[in-house]
Amino acid sequence: MKILFVCTANICRSFMAERIFRKRAKENGRGDIEVSSASLFDMEGAPGDPGTVDILEEKGFNGYGHKSRILTEDMIAETDMILVMEQQHQKTIIENYPEAKEKTFLLKPFSSGCTQLNSGDVDDIRDPYKLSSYHYRLCFAEIYLAIEGVLRCI
Repeated sequence: MKILFVCTANICRSFMAERIFRKRAKENGRGDIEVSSASLFDMEGAPGDPGTVDILEEKGFNGYGHKSRILTEDMIAETDMILVMEQQHQKTIIENYPEAKEKTFLLKPFSSGCTQLNSGDVDDIRDPYKLSSYHYRLCFAEIYLAIEGVLRCI
């Protein structure tokens, strides 16, 4: 199975989600899952945001060596599940890649369980970029809880 995390720039949220998922999947014996991340906006290989790197390292995850990459049609075709941070991300992907509709999901609802995925009452995982350490910690917690849910659901 291949999972792709997508956000605006691939330097904070989707990068954070990729790193958390990779380690948690391994710890849960899920070596059958490949994980990667991408952006909707071309950041031309930018490194991970320092606030994101710091919170990942603080929580025991590898935060170094990341380079952003933009979402491509090939990525869409090769991926089994696309997990996004905001409703706008989901809308943009589906508009540009209609074939991705059935495999593109908001990440945050997974923290409430598999049956809540289409409830309609969804909060986005907000971008912590250039905000306080509180916002990076909140983002980390939301992503971590949702990933635990994803691992239970798949």
